[in-house]
Amino acid sequence: MNFRIYSFSNNYFGRLRVIPYLLILIGIFSLLNASAQTSYPFQNADLDMETRVDDLLSRMTLEEKVSALSTDPSVPRLGIKGAPHIEGYHGVAMGGPANWAPKGDERVPTTQFPQAYGMGATWNPELIRKAGEIESIEARYIFQNPEISKGGLVVRAPNADLGRDPRWGRTEEVLGEDPFLVGTLSTAFTKGLQGDDEKYWRTASLLKHFLANSNENTRDSSSSNFDTQLFYEYYGATFRRAILEGGSNAYMTAYNAVNGVPAHIHPMHKEISMARWGVNGIICTDGGGYTLLVRAHKAYDDYYRAAEGVIKAGLNQFLDNYREGVWGALAHGYLAEEDLDEVLKGVYRVMIKLGQLDPQDKVPYASIGRDGKPAPWTSPEHQEAALQMARESVVLLKNEKQTLPLAGDELGKVAVIGHLADTILLDWYSGMPPFMSTPLDGIKEKMGADKVLFAPDNDYNAAVEAASQADVAIVVLGNHPYCDSERWGDCPDPGMGREAVDRKTLRLTDEWLAQRVFEANPNTILVLQSSFPYGINWSQENLPAIVHITHNGQSTGTALADVLFGDYNPGGKLTQTWPKSEEQLPDMMEYDIRKGHTYMYFNGEPLYPFGFGLSYTSFEWVDMEITGSSVKSNEEEVIVTVKLKNVGQVKGDEVIQLYASFPETSSRRPDKALKGFKRVTLEPGESKNVQIPVKLDDLAYYDTEKERFVIEPGTVKVLAGASSADIQLKGQFVIEE
Repeated sequence: MNFRIYSFSNNYFGRLRVIPYLLILIGIFSLLNASAQTSYPFQNADLDMETRVDDLLSRMTLEEKVSALSTDPSVPRLGIKGAPHIEGYHGVAMGGPANWAPKGDERVPTTQFPQAYGMGATWNPELIRKAGEIESIEARYIFQNPEISKGGLVVRAPNADLGRDPRWGRTEEVLGEDPFLVGTLSTAFTKGLQGDDEKYWRTASLLKHFLANSNENTRDSSSSNFDTQLFYEYYGATFRRAILEGGSNAYMTAYNAVNGVPAHIHPMHKEISMARWGVNGIICTDGGGYTLLVRAHKAYDDYYRAAEGVIKAGLNQFLDNYREGVWGALAHGYLAEEDLDEVLKGVYRVMIKLGQLDPQDKVPYASIGRDGKPAPWTSPEHQEAALQMARESVVLLKNEKQTLPLAGDELGKVAVIGHLADTILLDWYSGMPPFMSTPLDGIKEKMGADKVLFAPDNDYNAAVEAASQADVAIVVLGNHPYCDSERWGDCPDPGMGREAVDRKTLRLTDEWLAQRVFEANPNTILVLQSSFPYGINWSQENLPAIVHITHNGQSTGTALADVLFGDYNPGGKLTQTWPKSEEQLPDMMEYDIRKGHTYMYFNGEPLYPFGFGLSYTSFEWVDMEITGSSVKSNEEEVIVTVKLKNVGQVKGDEVIQLYASFPETSSRRPDKALKGFKRVTLEPGESKNVQIPVKLDDLAYYDTEKERFVIEPGTVKVLAGASSADIQLKGQFVIEE
């Protein structure tokens, strides 16, 4: 309850007149305080969690339980303030194009990192963990600061889906195509969001979207079909790892069906994620997913039965208009109050982990936003982390004749061209950054505004004129995150995609502009700013230099300029196979990746392979050692040591990638699969022996007959390299029974 306290006149009689009102207010506050101080077992932080949850549910009315099936499980009568959901793929979303701030409320700025597709390109779990930590601090600040008091503590991130096909409209949301890479980064993100306190979480990491959600067209009724081995080794592997290793206890179900059964009512929740992985927290629908069971999947004839199906599948929060359906299911006897009790236990387990049922003095994160400190997104630490993420996400795709880095002091004029050059485009799940640095801003800062010629809007004449007057032309082209359209599901450019729309082609529609600029100035650099791969075959063949970045980052321009002018040596690596064209890909709905999806099974030569990315320096891969020639199958890991030397003239990063192959396997396995990696920084002339542990559990395959993972005896080949196609060192060891 909010009371607005007015200032009263100094007039004596004025003061007398307000005394009765003050007494009333004091009485109300006393009653509220007395209610809040009532001691219930669920408020006792020293009791075990299950006892507390059971006690709470025993005191809630049926109306309160139905209400708690929303994303806000508050129970005002019992003094419980629930923690709702917020979006957080690449920064807390309290604004942005979709205005994720509560409707009608003022937007709140927050630190904005590059899109998840760019965050993945860092191949840096510690930096991803740091981003999660920053998000959780800012979420707590917004939720707990008395002057803001909005948002929530259940963060819908990371997206643990896999970029199976580059035509997928939501590729921007994911960290890559490989389950080991995405599982590692998702685990790091989860740990950053939840913190390292043994009892409480800073925020709760809610993973998206369980399971096998990587097509947009017909997603509300389509089925993702694949076998059990792929369930465990590919589509489910990232979720399993973020749950078992990262500690996530919440996820969102997917719109699609899995092998014919809609994910919202699939037995995989109870039989696998709950029974095998230990999930007992929040499992929620996707937005509108409950009603789609009737409207699209046609799984039920009415919403009462659909509500029964969702709750009995183990889901406990609806992102939908569900109340009438749940009440109808209760009235018809399809659901009993005990069914609601069973699923709501998970919601309140998460609320206890967040400290929402405990005294503030027991919760280590309760002071955030209440301690009078400045807004965290204004801190140098958060701003520097956003800049570093943007720098490390830059991928150098081509650098012929050392075109880059540019020597700014030797250049007369630089032309900056393209409709993306002076923008920071935010995507559908973005927040509102506290500031934005565009590519044009960053280049002007390096060169001085008087030396920069700007040709906006992809105007042909202006572009050619600027390029012909400059020493170097920098063309910034790519996609618009929501297709430059205000209409949901609309994407006029066939090479673009967004939520609800898959891409029809991998062609970059505006690549013609780079061709015209190149004709006017052969010193043309393409900055491809995109949320997914493009088949830029002409540019790769003809332009001297190409750099890839993504959208959304608040420090995009500064980071890009640091790379272009040599103040930062790029070390980002692609997290997805970039085909030359869509003709190299299987059917979009082919979910058996063995038919040609991902680097593990791709047919043909890609434009850029998985793990690819260049540097301004060169590295010598000196040697590789493996701890022992054999290992028992019950041992935990082997240590692979790679000796790497920077033989160039500048400091630089390399990502050591370890792939494994199993020549003696009896199972269906790829020729090589990522099993370890580490991003390393070396000074010129510096050598390092880099140790990378390879867990034997990560070398296991899923035996469908035994219904468990099996570490297979036999030879394991270890391949170390700079990408999946650039193997520099080879070794092997034997797993013995």
